[in-house]
Amino acid sequence: MSGVIQQFPVEREYQKNPSISSEDIKKLRDWMKTQTHLPEQYWTDLDLIIAYHCCECSTEVTKQVIDLHISTRTLFKEIFQNRVIDKRIIDTLQIGLFTALPTPTVHGYRAMYCRLLDGDYRKYNLSDMLRTFMAVFDLWQYEEGTWPGFVLILDMKLTTLNHLSRLDIMAVKQTLYFLQECMLVKLKEVHFTNAPYFMDKVMNILKPFMKNDLIQNIQIHKRDSEDLYKFVHKESLPRECGGNYKDLNTLKDYEIRRLQDNKEFFVRENLRRVNESLRQNGKTKTVEDVFGIQGNFKKLDID
Repeated sequence: MSGVIQQFPVEREYQKNPSISSEDIKKLRDWMKTQTHLPEQYWTDLDLIIAYHCCECSTEVTKQVIDLHISTRTLFKEIFQNRVIDKRIIDTLQIGLFTALPTPTVHGYRAMYCRLLDGDYRKYNLSDMLRTFMAVFDLWQYEEGTWPGFVLILDMKLTTLNHLSRLDIMAVKQTLYFLQECMLVKLKEVHFTNAPYFMDKVMNILKPFMKNDLIQNIQIHKRDSEDLYKFVHKESLPRECGGNYKDLNTLKDYEIRRLQDNKEFFVRENLRRVNESLRQNGKTKTVEDVFGIQGNFKKLDID
């Protein structure tokens, strides 16, 4: 079963986070109203609480992050423009699973589990994967609000060199940018499970684009290792991964139904974009401003 998801109540957020007050959120609301390029009317108090919480309750940092967060979603049209639960997303969920684990981790964080369901690299498209991942993530955060920490689990059981050879440097940098900047979470851990023999080469490619704190939070688990259970309760993992939770096919069907039942959420979310023509300093932001790079991008070279 699924059904229409309800927004997590703001009153319960204040109970979860007594260090955040309604006065704090009002200050951010008043600031957003002065930023004519931002979609203040489509941002709820829950959105403001989530942003404030992930910025360690710093008002000034939160202002910067809100602007960057909304600007990024406006700029990356391939991922965020005209988001609808269409055949493109449903087909992606047939080859890639993105699902929240049912219980908190050992350290009390919330975790999302991701893996390929189909090993045919010709079906693999990173942009579609990111688009679908963010749809699942946004709906989940809308339902649960703030978390003390967020954990990402990337199961590489079906990942091959052919999948990686289809990427380019820009795609890799975009992916890591989403992890570090685009989600309003406190990213505590990233786990690569069932890591393949070429994982060291993968990390050599990824590290130049990572912040030091993200590198320090990465855990790599070899194939068939049980080290992940030090961080994630076994009973919350899918059955095919050695856990006692639901099987992969059941989880896939659940996520498809969940997105299909909540199409209206994305209709509203599409309104939450920047109007660059109203930016007060007159200087519009571009993808090059965000990434600091221009021109062509090299293909990944993994032997």
